[in-house]
Amino acid sequence: MLEQLLPEVNWEKVWSATYETVYMTGLSVIATFILGLILGLLLFLTSKNNIWENRPVNIIIGAIVNVGRSIPFIILIILLLPVTKVIVGTILGVNAALPALIIGAAPFYARMVEIALREIDKGVIEAAKSMGAKTSTIIFKVLLPESMPALVSGITVTAIALIGYTAMAGAIGAGGLGNLAFLEGFNRGNTEVTIIATIFILIIVFIIQFIGDIITKAIDKR
Repeated sequence: MLEQLLPEVNWEKVWSATYETVYMTGLSVIATFILGLILGLLLFLTSKNNIWENRPVNIIIGAIVNVGRSIPFIILIILLLPVTKVIVGTILGVNAALPALIIGAAPFYARMVEIALREIDKGVIEAAKSMGAKTSTIIFKVLLPESMPALVSGITVTAIALIGYTAMAGAIGAGGLGNLAFLEGFNRGNTEVTIIATIFILIIVFIIQFIGDIITKAIDKR
């Protein structure tokens, strides 16, 4: 049926490209969540009047995060080509896109983590301190549980941004739906392929947003 309606579309390539996009997004989201969470926690904990208050460390981490957020993704990919070559062994393919995807998204999510942590009632943290709670206890029993709805909402937004990043990475040989739209659609003047790739990207975005909203509502006890 689909082959008859859209004869110019190679559906085997479409499904393969969709898998590549989901693969790149999934792995980079997991790594971004972990790295961004660590950076965000460090930003919060080393800020003024917090547990690990340390202005020099806070300034350094803040600068790293700001620089990471400021570099346009397409330029970041180019800058990281030598690093990618060393880590992955190639500058082409889905795995080659992962370093740039993670480094590009982690600082963005780190700021979201910091904002989420700042919204926690200071009284809750002070109460934990007054009861002699260790720093690890405060982090895992107070900070993360209290901020979890915002953290999930933030990683949902970041995941959607990452899909856009994968499309850009695809334009320079990383694979995925972006690569399909560029090579099979734009370069060959095949509008049908471009439209299908766009629709599939939108479907992935809607699914991620739907899942993120459900999880956020389920864990938000306010």
